[in-house]
Amino acid sequence: MKPFLDEDFLLQTKTARTLYHEFAKDMPIIDYHNHLPPDQILSDKVFKNITEIWLYGDHYKWRAMRTNGINEKYCTGDASDYEKFEKWAETVPYTMRNPLYHWTHLELQRYFDIKETLSPATAKKIYDISSEKINSPEFSVRNLLNKMNVKVVCSTDDPLDSLEYHQQLREAGDYDVKVLPAFRPDKFILIDNPNFPTYIQKLGAIVNFEIQSFEDLLKALRQRADFFASQGGQISDHGLEQIYAADFTPETADSAFKNAISGKTLSEAEAVVFKSAILHELGKMYAELGWTQQFHLGALRNNNKRAMRVLGPDTGWDSIGDWSQASALSKFLGKLDEYDQLAKTIIYNLNPRDNELIATMVGNFNDGSMAGKVQFGSGWWFLDQKDGMEKQINALSNMGLLSRFIGMLTDSRSFLSFPRHEYFRRILCNIYGNDIENGELPNDIPWIGETIQNICYNNAKNYFGW
Repeated sequence: MKPFLDEDFLLQTKTARTLYHEFAKDMPIIDYHNHLPPDQILSDKVFKNITEIWLYGDHYKWRAMRTNGINEKYCTGDASDYEKFEKWAETVPYTMRNPLYHWTHLELQRYFDIKETLSPATAKKIYDISSEKINSPEFSVRNLLNKMNVKVVCSTDDPLDSLEYHQQLREAGDYDVKVLPAFRPDKFILIDNPNFPTYIQKLGAIVNFEIQSFEDLLKALRQRADFFASQGGQISDHGLEQIYAADFTPETADSAFKNAISGKTLSEAEAVVFKSAILHELGKMYAELGWTQQFHLGALRNNNKRAMRVLGPDTGWDSIGDWSQASALSKFLGKLDEYDQLAKTIIYNLNPRDNELIATMVGNFNDGSMAGKVQFGSGWWFLDQKDGMEKQINALSNMGLLSRFIGMLTDSRSFLSFPRHEYFRRILCNIYGNDIENGELPNDIPWIGETIQNICYNNAKNYFGW
């Protein structure tokens, strides 16, 4: 019986262990999509205790606690930090076989050298040890990133954002980790959101002209994208249910836009026409800028209306959706590619039934201009666990080139989430190691080791030009 979470965790064969320890383990990290707050990196924040860095804002943990019968008071409510930690410790033993169990103990080990499992019996001891460390300058935000050998982090930022913290970080020049913004203009795509006219007014105030037409909107978004580029931005991101690719003309897009900002209710067809037009025009803009566009597809958000009303979005009430993705995605990518206006693109899939769909779709638009121009992104959200990662890796292996994959990211709001890269790397090495020992791949350790290093770090470094 192997011990839990030892140095060979998830590595089932001697070859897998060799690949991980000699090739993958010490590779740096490029975390090209996350939701980390840049102001905390600028200020080099020191957290008060383990709860503040671990449980504030973590809807993964909140979902598990609620499922375990824990009252909302201990998730998003006014319970004390220690009481919240106690309730999380009470829940952890019930998370076995959920990735939260692995993540929790990887983070306790890697950051705090705590090898005991978390439970009600160990809660006080672990809280005291971890909180004492996290509340010291040695565990400041920048030191936490350094400890994990992070070289680049890309936050996720609204076009309305001043990027003042990114700007101050660049001007200070006193931190070796690149902290770069990513352009997330979803609120200017989702025209059927009741707040759409308000967002347009706010954007107009920032760009210093009134946005009265579809053309004005494109001009304003380009101005903001140019500003993001001036602050090191090279990436956009979109969190959408599906790609929109209906036929449109500038006139139909403009009509829908003007109806929306005047307060009229749009038909579904009008909304889809606008979404299709703005996505296409943004895609052209990203290509002109030399950016990479990311699409996170398939989340069914805010299912619990009562919770949405009380707690707001991003508090743990989302799930996997089941939209048809292939036709619109093909049309969207194809229309851009037809006139050589397709930027580097990463497609993330949330419904595992669509893994092979996405793996084959990206191959349609890899045109030989560079390695892996259009990528099948890593297992995301509900799929960034062992089974989800293995399925994504296998689909990409079978239908594309895993060797050109740009690897893992955290997609997290927590500075303690970087062991997710280690988790991915162990799974990756185990897959290759098993294939070698089964005689399905040659025992060419130098070449396969180099391939693994590329997937872990070098491919992303070259892809983004960092």
